[in-house]
Amino acid sequence: MTGSSSTSPRSGRRSRRRGCRGSASTPRRKKELIGQFKNAGRVWSRGAEPVHVHDFRPDALGRAVPYGIYDLAHNRGTVYVGQSADTPHFAVDLVARWWAEAGQATFPEARELLILADSGGSNSARSRVWKQQLQEQLCDRHGLTVTVCHYPTGCSKWNPIEHRLFGPISQNWAARPLATWETLLGYLQATTTATGLTVRAALHDGAYRTGESVPDAEMAALNLTKHDVCPTWNYTLRPRATGVPDPATPGASRELVL
Repeated sequence: MTGSSSTSPRSGRRSRRRGCRGSASTPRRKKELIGQFKNAGRVWSRGAEPVHVHDFRPDALGRAVPYGIYDLAHNRGTVYVGQSADTPHFAVDLVARWWAEAGQATFPEARELLILADSGGSNSARSRVWKQQLQEQLCDRHGLTVTVCHYPTGCSKWNPIEHRLFGPISQNWAARPLATWETLLGYLQATTTATGLTVRAALHDGAYRTGESVPDAEMAALNLTKHDVCPTWNYTLRPRATGVPDPATPGASRELVL
């Protein structure tokens, strides 16, 4: 199906600014071993801090799976740290958690949500589970119209979250071992920039299994509209449930960067 005029992350952001809509960005970030492991970078210190010579998983307290959400309008980042598999179900659970904990209260009139995301990983443009969970957890449950614009493969560095959120985070913990979960959260929450970036961080305890699939019948039941240009990367999901607000009703919107 076709019909939407927003065909790229940039054009989607422009159209939502004109219409008082919002957007968010979500990228993939490398997983981090928790323990006395070397972290790339340089830092002033009175002495060297001992770290493991090799990054062996058995030496770690666990493996952190950071998932970031960046609010473009307010320069606010949220990083949820999972401890299980990085799956599409995991990704949508965290977007929905962010909406319930922060987005809904900040934008009570929101009817539309623009998500800027990479084209691979847990929010892959080809993932059926990603689309199905967005439909169920955001569109049907909260009455949101969700537009997703994926950056093409190899273009994730143009995603605003890379240089506005994860760049400063990497600088903040450069050369410092992430010895404990509390240390990791502390570095995330202490990250700031001259432009006023604030970061909220929290652990996410959910357990996720890989290899989930969505049958053809469930995909056909999604209220999914593909855009005219690059339909694999750009699409809109609308509520199916009755009794939810009409997306055409005037109201604020939300822009997230994932």
